[in-house]
Amino acid sequence: MPAVNEYFSLSLRLLIAFGVIFELPILMVFLAKIGVVDVAFLNKNRKYAILINFIIAAILTPTPDIVNQMLMGVPLLVLYEISVVAVWVFGRKKLKYAFDQKTEEESEEESEEEPEEVNGEEN
Repeated sequence: MPAVNEYFSLSLRLLIAFGVIFELPILMVFLAKIGVVDVAFLNKNRKYAILINFIIAAILTPTPDIVNQMLMGVPLLVLYEISVVAVWVFGRKKLKYAFDQKTEEESEEESEEEPEEVNGEEN
């Protein structure tokens, strides 16, 4: 019979691990927005992602049995596929491009508001 301290330790570690892996789609969309990944990259490297998913699941699960590893590895695979779809939907417009457009628009507005200088004198 496990002690209460061991039970809470196991439960807390699993809760934190599952909480972290469920942030995967948000992380992937953020990486797509800043231009690090795109849908083609994610599709091309799917086999490596599967391997890395199960390595991460083996590290994060507190027990060495295959059941716990599968309980974390399978949701990681599903979340990876959700991430691919989320990157396809939300990652189309890159964040850097959005900032560049904004700065161009602001610079055009500023140039219209500022008076032009002729021969070092203001008009």
